[in-house]
Amino acid sequence: MSEQEYFTDNQLARRFAVSRATIWRWVSNSEFPQPIKLGPKCTRWRKDEVEAWEAKQAAGAAATYGKEVE
Repeated sequence: MSEQEYFTDNQLARRFAVSRATIWRWVSNSEFPQPIKLGPKCTRWRKDEVEAWEAKQAAGAAATYGKEVE
């Protein structure tokens, strides 16, 4: 069984070139996967859920602009 990988809000902000506040805004608006709490001061996002969200966003953009996503 493979080990689960996680992202921090800082990593996500860099990945999507947005602020940490934007990541949290997306979460509160249900526009982004919900994080999980691994400890009292440790909140993370599952890598597989973030990548699935990212693929869905790319597919939606491709449909909007009439291009296929590879």
